[in-house]
Formats: sequence, structure tokens, C-alpha cells
Amino acid sequence: MTFPLFTPAEDPGPSFVALLARLGMDRPGSDLGPATPQGLEGVAHGTTVLAIRFIDGVVMAGDRRATSGHLISHRSIEKVFPADSGSGVAIAGAAGPAMEMVRLFQLQLEHYEKVEGNPLSLEGKANQLTLMLRSHLPVALMGLPVVPLFAGYDQHQGRGRLFQFDITGGRYEEQDHAATGSGSLHATTVMKLRFSDGLDADSALDLAIEALFQAADEDSATGGPDMVRGIFPVLATITSSGFERLPDEDVASRTTGLLERLSGGAR
Repeated sequence: MTFPLFTPAEDPGPSFVALLARLGMDRPGSDLGPATPQGLEGVAHGTTVLAIRFIDGVVMAGDRRATSGHLISHRSIEKVFPADSGSGVAIAGAAGPAMEMVRLFQLQLEHYEKVEGNPLSLEGKANQLTLMLRSHLPVALMGLPVVPLFAGYDQHQGRGRLFQFDITGGRYEEQDHAATGSGSLHATTVMKLRFSDGLDADSALDLAIEALFQAADEDSATGGPDMVRGIFPVLATITSSGFERLPDEDVASRTTGLLERLSGGAR
């Protein structure tokens, strides 16, 4: 394979999207036809994701359900991904475009680090996601919105940070917790009532599971734990050691503990 060479005037720099454009491999435009009041039918949408700051970093979590209108289209979709070794991104909205955005975001961060020799700052990573959302806005207005959460461990500040977005690319840093998706209102209520400064990792993980459970109890598009199929939320911690997904067995055990507490120990 021959690597492309550029003159100084043509050099796309550390932008992976600009590199694709220089090579004539830019992402194809979307020809989705006119928007309808109901959006596009049959498109899977991911629902509730959240992030909670704790003393050593951030917990990210997401339910596993995707819906197409009133139908459950997928029961075990994943919505929480590593962006790079020290940050993560969680998605809500149109599942296909959201996953494409995540893959492009991961490639952009990897490409930048290879070109520059150093990773982007956490602020810079959040800014890159903002630019991707702005470029996606015409497609979002056609009924395929993507609304992510971004979180990571800031090595310079020595703490976890989390960012919320809207479909226009608006970026908002939250201090303690954030949620997006159809069940975000209910999840946020639980987090607001239960959150306290100085949460450790175990307490933050249990809070994330409870917030998703209560969101699923009120929002039909949010999937609760499926004890029959063994499907549980995806949870991950981001600390100075990096992004680490919780094993399914651990999530199952914590979920079982929550159900026992809510039922008063009698099941």
C-alpha cells in the first residue's frame, strides 16, 4: 500500500475527515427524500444513556433497547463505546447514523494522535464531536437525529468530565451527571435525588443501574433488565487507568441486588 503524499498547501493536517476529502473518499451525501412529520419509518432508534461523575472518574451507561416507532427492533443493541483509551461516547437517536458517527469519531481521534504525536485534550475531543454533529444537522432535520454523551478523564485536571450535546452541535459541560434519550427525564430525576459529592465507583455504578431501571419503568422505549434472556445495561468506568467496560456478570449481580432491594428482599 502506498501512503499519500501532500504538498504543504494541500496537507489536510490532523483531520481524518479532511484527509478523506483530499483522497476523494469523502462520505457520500444523504439522499433521504423529504422529511415527514413522523420522520422516516422503520429506522431503529436508541433510547436512554447517561453519565455520572464519581471521585475517580466517570461512569457511562446505556440500556439495550432500540425501537422503530412502537415496535422493539433490537433488544441488545450497544450504546456505550470507547472513544479512545481515556474517553467514551454514548449514543441516543437514529442508531445507524449514530454508530457511523462513533466509528468516524474513533478514527479521527486515532488519526490525530498518529499525526501530531500526542492525543487531543478532552476539550478538543468534545469539540470534534461538536463539528460532526453540526455537519449531521441536515440529516437530523430529515428525521435521523443523533444526540450523544461524551465523557473522559482529564489528565491535566485530574478528574472526570462529561459533556452533553444537542442536534445542532451545542455542547454543554455538566458537573455531576447527564442523560439523553427518551427516558432521560426519569433517569435525571433519579440521579438528581441520589447523587452526592464523593461517590465512589461502586455507588456510581449502582446509581446508574437504578436510574436506567426507573427510566424503563416509565418510558416504553427504554429497555429494562431482561432476566429471561440475560440482557442487562452496558456500563463502563473511565478513570486515570482508561476506559473499562463492566463484565456482564457484574452488571447482572448488581441488577439482582437492586431488584431485591426494591422488592424488600422478597422475590
